[in-house]
Amino acid sequence: MTQDSQVQRIAPRSAVGFELEAGQRLTVIDPEGVQVADLLAFAKADLREVLSNGRTFDYEESIRLTTGNRLWSNRSNVLLTIEADTAGCHDFLLTPCSKATFQHFYPDKPVHRGCFGNLAEALAPWGIEEDDIPVAFNCFMRVPVDGEGKVRVLAPDTKPGDSITLRAETDLVVGLTACSAYDSCGGTFKPIDYQITD
Repeated sequence: MTQDSQVQRIAPRSAVGFELEAGQRLTVIDPEGVQVADLLAFAKADLREVLSNGRTFDYEESIRLTTGNRLWSNRSNVLLTIEADTAGCHDFLLTPCSKATFQHFYPDKPVHRGCFGNLAEALAPWGIEEDDIPVAFNCFMRVPVDGEGKVRVLAPDTKPGDSITLRAETDLVVGLTACSAYDSCGGTFKPIDYQITD
């Protein structure tokens, strides 16, 4: 295992890919507040095993995930465990924003490739392609569901420095973004910080 890493910064509207060893911890930080980070995780041993929102909701019996909850794979294995969470609000319902998202929701705004395109580029060195990208665990994203099942996307209520720490339960390939969508980030685009520790 490596020594504790320095805090790394993801520029606004971009993404990074990296490997996380079993037992290592990933802390995702919102340094300025009101910013979302899309998180993907693939089992390094077989990249067809990937984070699954459906399995996670099933086994955790909740769509509200925070400290103590686990994030499961499409093969019913735990990939990540949430060890600490100062934000307490995350989304695992909505897919990463994409060119199509911008064309659908923001027809008056410039089209952007979004988190989907950014993740595809960041994960390409591992042979991960666009069709391999599942629903992301959207750190800090606020997506309330009303009594009739209707969803809305609201700006995060995170404060500068809010964070979530997840422990890898197996060796992983991870994609992480500073989200690109207007509604998700209150109409502004800010960086995301992250740190990997043993």
